[in-house]
Amino acid sequence: MIAVLRNRLARGNERQLQLLLAGFLLGNLIAVILSAYWTTPREKPVPVHYTYTTFAAANGVKLHAMRTAPDNIELKHIVTNVTATPDYGINGGFFWNGDLLSIAVVNGKPLKGESHDYGSGWYNIDYPKGTLVWDEVTRSFSVQVAQEAGELRMTDPNRYWAQGGVSMSLGAEERWIEQAKKEDMPAFDEPRLRSGAVFDRQQNLWLLVSDKPCTVEQFRRAVLETTAPGQLVDGIFLDGDGSSQMQNGQVRLKGDSREVYQMLALKSK
Repeated sequence: MIAVLRNRLARGNERQLQLLLAGFLLGNLIAVILSAYWTTPREKPVPVHYTYTTFAAANGVKLHAMRTAPDNIELKHIVTNVTATPDYGINGGFFWNGDLLSIAVVNGKPLKGESHDYGSGWYNIDYPKGTLVWDEVTRSFSVQVAQEAGELRMTDPNRYWAQGGVSMSLGAEERWIEQAKKEDMPAFDEPRLRSGAVFDRQQNLWLLVSDKPCTVEQFRRAVLETTAPGQLVDGIFLDGDGSSQMQNGQVRLKGDSREVYQMLALKSK
């Protein structure tokens, strides 16, 4: 009887030793795995500063669309085709003989020359026109009809940017045509390349260029139908025809290869 008890105790001790050895080996294995995980260099996720998409509308107009954050926009004075710059972005407002005919102002300063200078970017020349204003303090866009930058409303005059064009009036189907003509929208019923900048409820900025000539109405209809449907708030038409230009990592649209004098560029690509 005593011999039987000794055998049982021996087998119990053996099992305990086996369990202890297994636990020790498992602990070491886990430590090795964790050490390898924490010490192995891992690639950091690449930040996304913009997205590029094409949209096809029912009326046959295809849109090239870049979406970015308003803080990622820099208004620039240039003297070349957008695709000849190192920047990603889109053409800006209207111009003539190198003079800026649309408001292009950052923190109260026009892009070219001084405040109140003709062609500096201080004025929407000839008529009050739709101007896209980013208010950095309230983190919100608005479209304001103004003839000069001094008429624009913002929280802090040192923390905003404003790009002039012509009002799209996306929330005013009954009067958008009247307003666009009042602002002297060029070639209203003629097929031309078109470009624009619109914003949605999340305050994303969409930069848009048509793939082929179309009328103002056709372009606007394509924008409403395809670009963040049901989410767009408002926007402006930018310069069009051969000035409709875009550049990013996926596409280079040079219009008719002409020089333009202002663009909306991405700070970070």
